[in-house]
Amino acid sequence: MKKTFVAAGIAALVSTSAVAETVGYAMSEFNDNWLTIMRNAAVKWAEENGHTLIVEDGQSDVGRQLDQINNFVASGVDAIVVVPIDGNATQALTDAAASAGIPMVYANRVPGNFATLPDNQVVVASDETESGTVETMAVCQMLRNQGKVDGGARAYILQGQLHHPAGIQRTKDIHDVVAMDMCNFIEIIDTQVGNFYRDQAQDLMTNWLTTGDEFDAVIANNDEMAIGAILSMKAAGIDMDSVIVAGIDATPDALLAMAAGDLDITVFQNAAAQGAGSIETAIALSRGESVPKFVRIPFELVTPENMDAYVGSN
Repeated sequence: MKKTFVAAGIAALVSTSAVAETVGYAMSEFNDNWLTIMRNAAVKWAEENGHTLIVEDGQSDVGRQLDQINNFVASGVDAIVVVPIDGNATQALTDAAASAGIPMVYANRVPGNFATLPDNQVVVASDETESGTVETMAVCQMLRNQGKVDGGARAYILQGQLHHPAGIQRTKDIHDVVAMDMCNFIEIIDTQVGNFYRDQAQDLMTNWLTTGDEFDAVIANNDEMAIGAILSMKAAGIDMDSVIVAGIDATPDALLAMAAGDLDITVFQNAAAQGAGSIETAIALSRGESVPKFVRIPFELVTPENMDAYVGSN
């Protein structure tokens, strides 16, 4: 099931033998490993099914992305897929597509205006209320198994971009879990924004290490930041068996780090399913098919015990 590119209920909606269509695909940024996997899956699905995909890089610039959506509208594409840069700045994107009657799919990130999306606009993504919750519950259980309940445990949080829905929700998930009775022995020492980038997280972890504060876990909003923290700790000579490190996405690099014994927890977010599923859903909308408002791609916990099942999935 890991390599299935469509969500339940969507596979039957699209007849791939129908006439070719053109989809504008506005990415938030190209310089992200996980989003690259997602983009490649979208391109592959479009090519295999005879559709034209016009891919644009928003370069993390909200204004640039709006211009790209307007250009898609002007060129008369059949549908638009957008990975929004800022979940709170999506109304203009919605309006641009809606005014032209062009169906649009928000991929990977739920827009802030989700509740008021027009009938021909939907979301293909994972439910972020699951991601940080699954991750942090696993951290909590590992700390409990290590006998940390009575003496308490201390953790750092590496947060993604402040405007990013996943960065916001995953961090909230962490705090929500830590507030639960079974996990309230965990103290959050500090939270810093690493913007989902490995190098920034590495620098932040290095700064934390210079304080000399004792800690038991590092909970990151994604794998790239978890890996950055690992690189910093290993450079400082820290025994990776002495600290729990958790991330989200189950990227190839993350699974390598897990196999090496450095990463303890990640959460599989199916980049291929979101990429291909977003294009398939956009085609369905363009043909007037009935599509769920939220096409949900579930998150799945990955640990050293089950990681082999996820190799090659992202």
